[in-house]
Amino acid sequence: MGGMKAITIPEFGGPEALVLSEVPDPEPGTGEVLVQVAAAGVNRADVLQRQGHYAPPPGESEVPGLEVSGTIEALGDGVEGWSVGDEVCALLSGGGYAELVRVPAGQLLPVPSGVSLIEAAALPEVTCTVWSNVFLTANLQPGETLLVHGGSSGIGTMAIQLGRAIGAVVAVTAGSPEKLAACADLGAEVLVNYREEDFVERVLAATDGAGADVVLDNMGAKYLARNVAVLATGGRLVVIGMQGGTRAELDLGVLLRKRAAVIATSLRARPLGEKATIVAAVREHVWPLIEAGEVRPVVMSRHPLADAAAAHRELEASAHIGKILLTP
Repeated sequence: MGGMKAITIPEFGGPEALVLSEVPDPEPGTGEVLVQVAAAGVNRADVLQRQGHYAPPPGESEVPGLEVSGTIEALGDGVEGWSVGDEVCALLSGGGYAELVRVPAGQLLPVPSGVSLIEAAALPEVTCTVWSNVFLTANLQPGETLLVHGGSSGIGTMAIQLGRAIGAVVAVTAGSPEKLAACADLGAEVLVNYREEDFVERVLAATDGAGADVVLDNMGAKYLARNVAVLATGGRLVVIGMQGGTRAELDLGVLLRKRAAVIATSLRARPLGEKATIVAAVREHVWPLIEAGEVRPVVMSRHPLADAAAAHRELEASAHIGKILLTP
């Protein structure tokens, strides 16, 4: 059994807790493939895992990393439709910060034409998160208004593009003029600097008082009351992160008057079948938009795997626009 380089977390802590180690090569099980990693995406979930707040699901790799791109190196039993040598990207439950990773076949996507093998690592987590939440769960429709918090993040940059591609009006919040300019370039029409402006006022003004039909929120408690206030009649608030805390008051009277919904979701712990369904929907609906050039990965920077700590520092500094990648 060979060994590979991977990032391990011997003890939880700051970025320096990420240690490049030699670990055994993973072996693909039934229904899995082994991927030689070309690049791994860096996500907030990885930071939470490094700090000890987000354990991998039982039985999954302790190595962080929820998405990769690379080349199929071996097939486990029962895998059909994929071959050794195929260039792929993949959604993972863990294990991405490494030279090799095993992936359930239902979580593989082909590298879209027009996207480089490295840049494809920026796609799986954001496309699956945005498609599952904004479209499958919140059912965003053409002509509706989508409010995306943190519009310049990896998830934000994809949500703007997909919202525009289906004909929604996209509003965003971000913390600097540079970030808002990047959001505008991707198609956002209502640009709110949350440090200087109230997003409720701005979105209501931009929609003639109607509000946002769908809100994609990574802040949680801190924004809950204002997110409910900004919702349109029949609006859907989807909470996918809790950077602003976990507990807040909810005015059910307002929610009832608006016939609105508050939904919270996560992707990592979903069963294989649910992930495969989401991945299949992304391949059907999002991949053609990418291959047509209407939607693209937005990559800020790349760091060598050995310098994973620098990638985490960059993510935590929150000055980035788009995705940060690690290249083994």
